[in-house]
Amino acid sequence: MPTSDELGRTLLASFRTTFRSYQTLADRALAQLSPADWLHVPGPESNSVAVIVQHMTGNLRSRFTDFLTTDGEKPTRHRDQEFEQPTPAAVAGLHHQWAAAWQVLFDLLDHQLRPEDLLRTVRIRGEAHTVLAALQRQVAHYAYHTGQLVQAAKQLRGAQWQNLSVPRGQSDLFTSTLRAQANQS
Repeated sequence: MPTSDELGRTLLASFRTTFRSYQTLADRALAQLSPADWLHVPGPESNSVAVIVQHMTGNLRSRFTDFLTTDGEKPTRHRDQEFEQPTPAAVAGLHHQWAAAWQVLFDLLDHQLRPEDLLRTVRIRGEAHTVLAALQRQVAHYAYHTGQLVQAAKQLRGAQWQNLSVPRGQSDLFTSTLRAQANQS
């Protein structure tokens, strides 16, 4: 039976892996887009890729800066502005802001959070959450938006889209390759 410390370390490692996988998936989709693609608005009430990146960047910074000691909705965050379409000149800066915002999260996970913190209380918009619940909430949030980014990129690239997962019609080959690798270990 694992100790609570072992369970906590395992959970934190799982969060690191999951958040990193969503960042990597989003990065691989975003890398296939031109600056003009980032600004494409697919329809009324829809967001461009740039707007989704702005929103996720603002959310990452707000939620994970001083995570254990301040409310996750910082007074300096202007969420409504995250949904305003940026200018073409602003797109280049979004790349840097995106990477820096993810780094805030990974610095927290790698250097600040400890297993015993998982049941501590943090606040988001004044509402109390355990650290565990707050992290789970953000995993779901980033998974949702990563899916939006991948879908938008896939539609924008069309036939030039480079697949990010198992290509159609290759599931059996992929599974047998993984099984063969596992058997060699």
